Amino acid sequence: MFAQRLPLSAGVLTSYAIVMAATAVAGSTAVTSVPSSSGSSFSRKVQQCVTCASLLAIRRQTAWPSKRQGAGISSYMLRAKSMAQTLSNSAVDALSSSSGKRQALVSLSDKRDLEVLGRGLQELGFNIVSTGGTAASIESFGVPVTKVEELTSFPEMLDGRVKTLHPNIHGGILARRDQRHHMEALENHGICTFDVLVVNLYPFYEKVSASCGISFEDGIENIDIGGPAMIRAAAKNHKDVLVVVDYTDYPALLEFLKNNQDDQLFRRWLAWKAFQHVASYDSAVSEWLWKGTERGKFPPAMTVPLSLASSLRYGENPHQKAAFYADKSLAEVNAGGIASAIQHHGKELSYNNILDADAAWSCVCEFSKPTCVVVKHTNPCGVASRDNIVDAYRLAVKADPVSAFGGIVAFNVEVDEDLARDIREFRSPTDGETRMFYEIIIAPKYSKKGLEVLRGKSKNLRILEATKSTGGKVSLRQVSGGWLVQEADSLNLEDIQFNVRSEKAPQENELDDAKFAWLCVKHVKSNAIVIAKNNSMLGMGCGQPNRLESLRIAMKKAGDDIKGAALASDAFFPFAWNDAVEEACRAGVGVIAEPGGSLRDSDAIDCCNKYGVALVFTQVRHFRH
Repeated sequence: MFAQRLPLSAGVLTSYAIVMAATAVAGSTAVTSVPSSSGSSFSRKVQQCVTCASLLAIRRQTAWPSKRQGAGISSYMLRAKSMAQTLSNSAVDALSSSSGKRQALVSLSDKRDLEVLGRGLQELGFNIVSTGGTAASIESFGVPVTKVEELTSFPEMLDGRVKTLHPNIHGGILARRDQRHHMEALENHGICTFDVLVVNLYPFYEKVSASCGISFEDGIENIDIGGPAMIRAAAKNHKDVLVVVDYTDYPALLEFLKNNQDDQLFRRWLAWKAFQHVASYDSAVSEWLWKGTERGKFPPAMTVPLSLASSLRYGENPHQKAAFYADKSLAEVNAGGIASAIQHHGKELSYNNILDADAAWSCVCEFSKPTCVVVKHTNPCGVASRDNIVDAYRLAVKADPVSAFGGIVAFNVEVDEDLARDIREFRSPTDGETRMFYEIIIAPKYSKKGLEVLRGKSKNLRILEATKSTGGKVSLRQVSGGWLVQEADSLNLEDIQFNVRSEKAPQENELDDAKFAWLCVKHVKSNAIVIAKNNSMLGMGCGQPNRLESLRIAMKKAGDDIKGAALASDAFFPFAWNDAVEEACRAGVGVIAEPGGSLRDSDAIDCCNKYGVALVFTQVRHFRH
């Protein structure tokens, strides 16, 4: 047992450390006292021997002295000093970058390309220090490796929670090489510097987002502590320590080291990547823990992790630079949508393409029947549902062929060869001659032949395969100096009641059309009006400052087909007489669906009763700004 009373001089601390390390390798000898050594120079050298694992060599050459040997531990320390000085240069160099040999610390959960890294560092003359399973993997490649516990003289403990949280590790990472007192401190404590740190973290994100689920206790155990601490330390001291968190950067790292480059911008880039890696990791932990508190949808503070999906040629306009980022929040895992879509063909997507594609895909995913949606400038200008998807496609284009030209076409069923050929050869309903041109086709899947046919339509046609977007997500929108956050408008028809408020009740087909129009109007910019019949959009009006103008645009597009059609409004009508409701009734609509809630709802009811039009209230508004 160690003595209970120890002097606190620097020499005694050195002796205490050497006793701890020696005890770890000697195993059985009892030490009853630890006298102070004399001289800081001596203590530094002995301590350096300890932290560089000299005692491992001593163990094979001598026995631990007993108290009866007279001089005791002080005598043994002198012998240790002498033996350490006679160790081969290779033994000392194996753990001390101060002797000229560079040192790398490698600790990985994701071990992809570890052999490439290990062999590359070995060829460059690096001593590799590593932990647990990583060290075992490196050894299996035939690459020499020093285990962390040989530097710390302390074993891994607490089920792996404590491995690298030690001054001999963090001192070697954080010490500034250009600060003399930093280097003297390392020498005084026998700590070796690290030139490279390669670390990635426990797979917390993958574990807690797995479809099979994970218990709270297992989630906690997958939160990495030592890894982020080392990464942050190396990133802070990136001037002296190269930090790598991504296996795809191994070639660039090895090339940098091979050429002995001194590019501070490269070091700074790796440091940025390291801090971003840790920040994204922490955001996932924070999001997961907040959900576990059951304190509501919106936390007092939040971080949204984004990952660059693609650099775009420009934004909404050519003078605006832009990029596309994927949301890596846990809530977005397997959520589907455009960010995870596969592009099979065509030019790269533009900023406006992505916005329009998202609008088209979000709309078409609302429908359970085979449906086609055509979108222009994020508004659905044509929507149709039919058992025959080719018929649905033609009707969707017919709703507004002028707007459909150059638009985005989305389907909620597979695009087979027949549909693909119709898309390729269909002529505009306006003249029967002009072949329709589209920017993007989106569908959940394509037959092999269907994809082949579509590729032949145009080399620029973008063909996307997407998975259905799930509901219940959070929507974020930037304003000056802040963000608006809300639950997504994910109500579907099953969540809405269509309550009859007029004397006339809608026929079954009229109510069916009202529901179809209601799904459409949800995706049209306010003020929004949609007119539909037989599960096909006839016309829509969008984005007008007043509802009457949106109605007139929709009626103009619907033409004579408006007779007996269904009309849906995204919000209530503030006026009825000599306004939108009466104009729609006079035009011959069969049923009107609106949220209700106006002070003049009774006027809308009376007006519909006068003209024999059915009126249903949904009690749900679908504003879209």
